[in-house]
Amino acid sequence: MRIAIPIFDGFTALDAVGPYEVLSRLPGAEVLFVAEQVGLKRTDTGMLSLQATHALDRLPHPDVLVAPGGPGVRGLLDDEALLGWIRAAHERSTWTTSVCTGSLLLAAAGVLNGQPASGHWLEMETLRRLGAQPTQARVVRAGKLITAAGVSAGIDMGLTLAALIADEQTAMAIQLAIEYDPQPPFHSGSPASAPADVLARVREAAARRARGGA
Repeated sequence: MRIAIPIFDGFTALDAVGPYEVLSRLPGAEVLFVAEQVGLKRTDTGMLSLQATHALDRLPHPDVLVAPGGPGVRGLLDDEALLGWIRAAHERSTWTTSVCTGSLLLAAAGVLNGQPASGHWLEMETLRRLGAQPTQARVVRAGKLITAAGVSAGIDMGLTLAALIADEQTAMAIQLAIEYDPQPPFHSGSPASAPADVLARVREAAARRARGGA
C-alpha cells in the first residue's frame, strides 16, 4: 500500500508527521512525501524541513492520499499542478484524507463538493465557500473521504484510518506503541472549551498573520 503525503513550503509539521508516525507502522505500508518538485520543503515555522522524495507525476495513483495543511495552503488554492494531481489521485484512491487546512486543498480540487468535512476551526467559512459542508468534529468520514480538525487531530485521523485499512486491534497496537494517551494540561484545545480571552488572542494572531504581520 502506497500512502502519499504531499508537502509544500509553509506546511505544518505535525499535520504531516502525525499521520506518518501512525501509518508508517501499518504492515505493508509505504509512506512517501511527494511534491511538484523533489527536495526540501520548509514548514510554517521556517526552522524545520522535510524531504519530498517523489515528484507528483511519479506517483499519480496512490492507494491513500493524506493532505496536510498550514499557512502555505493559501497560495495553493489555485495551483492546478497540485489540485489536478489531487483530483486524479482521488479518482482511484482507496482513501482520500486531510488534516487541518489540508481539507481546503481537497475542497479547492472539487473533491469535497457537498460533503461534510472538518478542518481547522479558523477556516470553517473558507471551507464552506469552497463547496464543503464544514463541521467541527475532530474526525469526519464521508465514504472514502476522511478529514480531520486542526494539527494534532491528524493522529486521531491516522488511527481511524489504520483501523479501516487493517483492523481495530492493529490500530490499538499502534496507539500503544506510540503511547498516544492524551492528557492535556489545559482544557483549551477547541474554540468551544477555550476561555474567551484565549480565543480572542488566537483570532487576533491569525488576523495579524493574514495581514502579513508577525
